[in-house]
Amino acid sequence: MLKGKQTWWFEKRPVIIGAATVVGPDEGEGPLAADFDLIHPELDMQQKSWEKAERLLLEQASDLALKNAKVNKQQLHYFIGGDLMNQIISNSFAARSLGVPYIGVFGACSTSMETLALASLIVNSGSGQYVLAGTCSHNCTAEKQFRYPTEYGSQKPPTAQYTVTGSGAVVVAADGEGPVVECATIGKIADMGIKDPFNMGAAMAPAAVDTIKAHFNDTGREPQDYDLIVTGDLAGVGHPIANDLLMRDGVPMDQTVFSDCGLMVYDVQQQKVQAGGSGCGCSAVVTYGHLLKRLKKDGDLKRILVVATGALLSPLSYQQGESIPCIAHAVAIARQP
Repeated sequence: MLKGKQTWWFEKRPVIIGAATVVGPDEGEGPLAADFDLIHPELDMQQKSWEKAERLLLEQASDLALKNAKVNKQQLHYFIGGDLMNQIISNSFAARSLGVPYIGVFGACSTSMETLALASLIVNSGSGQYVLAGTCSHNCTAEKQFRYPTEYGSQKPPTAQYTVTGSGAVVVAADGEGPVVECATIGKIADMGIKDPFNMGAAMAPAAVDTIKAHFNDTGREPQDYDLIVTGDLAGVGHPIANDLLMRDGVPMDQTVFSDCGLMVYDVQQQKVQAGGSGCGCSAVVTYGHLLKRLKKDGDLKRILVVATGALLSPLSYQQGESIPCIAHAVAIARQP
């Protein structure tokens, strides 16, 4: 049901019965490597193009998620997915392979929680028994589309972020074993007039703040109700800004652990990733790989809030001098009693 103005409250508690993550070599050298299902040693993954490699990430993550959920393709009612490519081609082509009813969405880097929220809504309403939600990104496809091809060797400022090469997928079901999705807060567009595509953390921070505040207002919860609140990919620039804005607005984030997937997926001090990670795969692989494992019965987390953030720019809008509209979607996930 609708709770407040922006939050879907899932009375039936949809269950994440299976999850999987597939990543590239840089992510495999990061601090969360042990939590990923499959690590590719090379960026090209023996594919003929970067785009084909990105699609492979999603296809493999989807197959593994279904295997871990003990569900086959014939049992799926829907697949919901999106990515950063023009016309979300990675997901559309992966959906062709899956052969199940497909809902394609675009939320830029917020897509992981957007798809999970929609999958949970479908299951909670009784409109589907098993729904697959997935997203992906690849460093070389995103750089080529939004900035400069990696082969060009363009230098990047310290505020720039490093697109995660990875894919995460989950199977959401009406019942079963696994963490439950309690609620989802759907964000509004926030645009503070920032036009620099190499400083997306600062552009996205206000969207994260707006959604977090809306979540607390709608649900009546406070930061202390969560063991961890994690933003999607604000990284080293945007995350401190979001924390400062929340504290300024009287949101006591010091009651909980407040972190960021873009700072967790890499060793920012040792790896050459500028301000940290970004991309559709960033919050997906951290949440579906690392955080869900910590939500298991013997883990250290009981309830988390994942606030995935997205910069909704395109090369065309940037070339026309437009600022960067941003959005964030928050999903509360809890250990099953």
